[in-house]
Order: sequence, then structure tokens, then C-alpha cells
Amino acid sequence: MLTAVDHVQLAAPPGSEDRQRRFYTGVLGMTEVPKPPALAARGGCWFRAGPVHLHLGIEPGFRPSDKAHPGLRVTGIEELAARLEAHGTPVTWDTLLPGHRRFYAHDPVGNRLEFLEPDSGV
Repeated sequence: MLTAVDHVQLAAPPGSEDRQRRFYTGVLGMTEVPKPPALAARGGCWFRAGPVHLHLGIEPGFRPSDKAHPGLRVTGIEELAARLEAHGTPVTWDTLLPGHRRFYAHDPVGNRLEFLEPDSGV
């Protein structure tokens, strides 16, 4: 029986770890989690914020997906959008999901990210 999502893995091109660290820790405020030594040799980096765990794995020939993305629930969505934009990351607001405010943005290598916050009372 499934009980939870342990983590979401996103792909990244070789050599992009420093850009990813600046974005996921510096902009999104996540904490980098040390990878086990056997996995660290593969490159990439892991991040967490509370129960949210994102793994960035190195993929030779990386090409970001146009559609696939994690949906990240947040609080203070307006402030987060402003923070992303202040750091040079454009956001695209979307009003199609009833009961939620949400926008899309892309990490430094082009991975699509959805950020959403339930409207009051949801």
C-alpha cells in the first residue's frame, strides 16, 4: 500500500549543480541534503523543505520536459512569486484550477515547477 511520496526526482545536465544549489537553496530556501557517498559519485544534489524532498539527478543529453513537473504546495504564494522574479525567474500565473492560486516557473536548467496555494476555505 502506498503511504506517501518519498521524493521527486528531476533531471539536470552535467555540471549544473552549482546553479541548482543557488536556485533551490538561495531562492526557494530549501536545505541541501548530503547524498550517500556511493550516490554522490554520480553527481547531482538533493534538497528538502519540511516534508518536500527534491532530487536533482545528472542526465547526459538532458532535455527539460515541456509538460512534466512537480506541483509544490506553498504558503505566501504572492511573496514567493515576487522573490522568484526578483532573482530573475519569470513566473506565469494560471487561473484554471478552482480553489487555488498557482503559477509556473522554471529552474535554472529549464525544469518546469508548479507552485500552488489553496484559496481561503479550501
